[in-house]
Amino acid sequence: MNLTLRIWRQSGPQDKGRMVTYQVDDVSPDMSFLEMLDVLNERLILDGEQPVAFDHDCREGICGMCGLMINGNAHGPQRGTTACQLHMRQFSDGDTIDIEPWRARAFPVIKDLVVDRNAFDEIIAAGGYITAPTGSAPEAHSVPVAKANADAAFESAACIGCGACVAACPNGSGMLFTAAKVTQLSLLPQGQPERYTRVIGMVDAHDEAGFGGCTNAGECTVVCPKGIPLSTIGRLNRDYLAATAKRGDTPGT
Repeated sequence: MNLTLRIWRQSGPQDKGRMVTYQVDDVSPDMSFLEMLDVLNERLILDGEQPVAFDHDCREGICGMCGLMINGNAHGPQRGTTACQLHMRQFSDGDTIDIEPWRARAFPVIKDLVVDRNAFDEIIAAGGYITAPTGSAPEAHSVPVAKANADAAFESAACIGCGACVAACPNGSGMLFTAAKVTQLSLLPQGQPERYTRVIGMVDAHDEAGFGGCTNAGECTVVCPKGIPLSTIGRLNRDYLAATAKRGDTPGT
């Protein structure tokens, strides 16, 4: 396949970015999207030009590093797929493909397609720790967990923190990510002691980081490569309301 790529190039956080057009020829439909960018970068290096900076690590849809806006879609046109697992067979010969970084106030551009996602780390840190005792592994059935709760907790724990939910949200909200990280603990016995302080701390950190408010547009769930459902945000909202009520009932806590 022969493709036209229009890629966002930005030398640094304070520089003005622009879309730059490149031609890439003889692209195999079996290449991943990132492999196609590798081919482009190899050519740019041989031509004495700066390669396109983009995030990647595992290239197996696990680490969440490969966030890209591809033709206006977070991670590209295939649902339930990260950019690194997107294959060029999803495109046609002669296509023009626009490639941009995540666009959100809380995710400032570092260079080209790389953004700073430290705000997610701040949300995680605000959640604190759990006081469940450590030591040898307990017996598998020593702490009963309802099947529905176990399934929902596992579903939330699948979040890889890629940031697609933020990039797709018209408000730049990170509430789906925050809800997933809150829910995976709030549904399990081990997460109960800090359940309410955790949700307040993480929501406050979300707001302080500059993410927008959630208005239930639902775009976040459409682009989430792990299929985290919108109901996860509902669980967070219930916990947050309960936590604020509890805090109001007990002054000084």
